[in-house]
Amino acid sequence: MVDRVELRQVDEVSLGELLAVAVEDAEPEEVMPPVAGPPGWTPIRQEAFRAWHRARRPGLAGPLRESTFAIVHEGRTVGSARLAVRGSRDVLETGMWLARSQRGRGIGGAALRMLLAEAAEAGARSVVADTTVHNTAALAALRGNGATLIPSEDTGDVHAELRPERR
Repeated sequence: MVDRVELRQVDEVSLGELLAVAVEDAEPEEVMPPVAGPPGWTPIRQEAFRAWHRARRPGLAGPLRESTFAIVHEGRTVGSARLAVRGSRDVLETGMWLARSQRGRGIGGAALRMLLAEAAEAGARSVVADTTVHNTAALAALRGNGATLIPSEDTGDVHAELRPERR
């Protein structure tokens, strides 16, 4: 099943698909920075989602030094992933979200492998990610990709460090 996972740079077509998946199968706080206003997928929040991804279209060399990808499984957009420069281009940060109905199927682990290959192509020597001790699916994807996990005893957060490898 997970052999049919791919990453696509977010363009206008995939952005529309990504927003539709988010509205249908995720909460705003799971997939984007906070936006003031009433809860739910309001028109203002939907436009903020679009603007956030459009601003990252120039990629790692752009002013935000961040790139977003649509995660596609069996031809259908099911979530989003990102890479961002942190400090120098030697270290990239990653994060992702999947539609609720797609979680726990190995898609996140497969997407992370592809992100690590993207990071290697960009010249990164390390990729970092942060999650919580309760996010078992993320922890499994990180472990499955060889991450060193560093839990915080104070907060319940987990910091992960990975080594990218060329395909």
